[in-house]
Amino acid sequence: MRILVTGGTGVIGSGVIPQLESRGHQVRLLSRNADRAVAQFSGKMAAFAGDVGDRESIRNAADGCDLVLHIAGIVHEEPPAITFAAVNVEGTRNLVDEASRAGASRFVYISSLGAEIGASDYHRSKFAAEQIVRSFKGSWTVIRPGNVYGPGDEIISLLLKMVRTLPAIPVIDDGAQEFQPIWFEDLASVLVNLIEHPELDGKAYEVAGDQKTSLNDLIERFSEVTGRSPTRVPIPNLVASVASNVAAFLGIHLPVDNENLTMLQEENVVRDPKGNAIESVFKVTPTTLDVGVRKLADCIPEQLPQEGVGRMDVKQFTTSITGSPHSLDEIFNLFIVQFSKLMPVETSSEPQANEVVELGATLTMSLPLRGNAQVRVVELKGHTLTLSTLEGHPLAGAVRFSFEKEGDAIQFVIRTFDRSATFFDLIAMRTVGGAMQNATWEGLIERVVRLAGGTNDSVARTRETASAEEAEKIESWITDLVMQRKRDSAAEKIQPRPACSSSP
Repeated sequence: MRILVTGGTGVIGSGVIPQLESRGHQVRLLSRNADRAVAQFSGKMAAFAGDVGDRESIRNAADGCDLVLHIAGIVHEEPPAITFAAVNVEGTRNLVDEASRAGASRFVYISSLGAEIGASDYHRSKFAAEQIVRSFKGSWTVIRPGNVYGPGDEIISLLLKMVRTLPAIPVIDDGAQEFQPIWFEDLASVLVNLIEHPELDGKAYEVAGDQKTSLNDLIERFSEVTGRSPTRVPIPNLVASVASNVAAFLGIHLPVDNENLTMLQEENVVRDPKGNAIESVFKVTPTTLDVGVRKLADCIPEQLPQEGVGRMDVKQFTTSITGSPHSLDEIFNLFIVQFSKLMPVETSSEPQANEVVELGATLTMSLPLRGNAQVRVVELKGHTLTLSTLEGHPLAGAVRFSFEKEGDAIQFVIRTFDRSATFFDLIAMRTVGGAMQNATWEGLIERVVRLAGGTNDSVARTRETASAEEAEKIESWITDLVMQRKRDSAAEKIQPRPACSSSP
């Protein structure tokens, strides 16, 4: 089937597109930066650059497509251009009109659990969009999922990063408000089953996991996964609302705004247990929260250098190892096998943390004064290992370890390419963080020399600020490594299965 997908770059799209491709469907991705967006997927996906809020820009997007899967939408407004009315409502109208013009026979819309009764502006916009979808000339279906969580989601992933890195976490009121999340791959399976069974069209379905949770419950689960127990600081909803309004007036984006607060108070759950269609209609067994949060712990997305702040620093630490009884291959293999033990910082800082260095593996480290942070193996070839930082790490970038033969010696080089992840991390790096980073890599060199059974005279250390042109090349190189890893991972999925390599 030929399918036009909007919003494929978000957490929902990252789950459903690989499953659609694995089932042999032809996908065309509609996105403002479509060519760049398709780079993370395998297959022969077509790209169509356009903005659903701009009617003319999406003209011809649905040509030749049998079905339109409309995922794109916003949960935060950025007036005056990016509003719920402009994107969620009028954007849906534009896409319904384009699907009708192109002769698509089916239209599937991703709404939100609670859209029918919710009082927030977000929920009202989703319900208004549902009414537009119902006017589609062909077959239509509305899916109302609970909070979708997976790599990069804006609520549950954020809470996980806060538990990992902060000494204290703000909790709205008593933190007991219930909501009912759904694992992103479960929603993907629901959508694939719907797409392949047109007899299910013509209804609005509520789908969610089979367990209700709350902020308190999730914090406890993440504390168990990460081995950290930050202090909970209760904040009255009214105070949080005022703070959100002040931040919005100052142009500051907070992860939780008034819309999120309103939805939190509404307790976003399936009201009638028999109304949850995930198993009864779509035959998908929901992922339990215990399994889901453990999967999520190893699925946090990479934090690319262009997402950081300030200058890009490039550091290099070099030493020559002499007198080793081991060959170049043997030393590199020892380095990979014992990497977790060689690092001066703890790399098994979380219960069930992965310690095996292989392509795509996620490694968790305990950083002084910062909590737990993660890196992912994005390159492992020859005698080179490259790690990319993940969201929540104080740095945005990569570190590369390489071994080379140099006469009778073996040269070991550590190169770092990064920016600070946030303004606060920038301050920390310019005070104590930079010195601590230098000590970490020099400590690693000392341990590698001992592991090799050789000696070294000194460590040459350089540091420079990359020029704009050099920074752009570094950004492209790291992004290409990350995208290639994602493509390789997607290509391995002959049948739909969990996207993360680590088991719960």
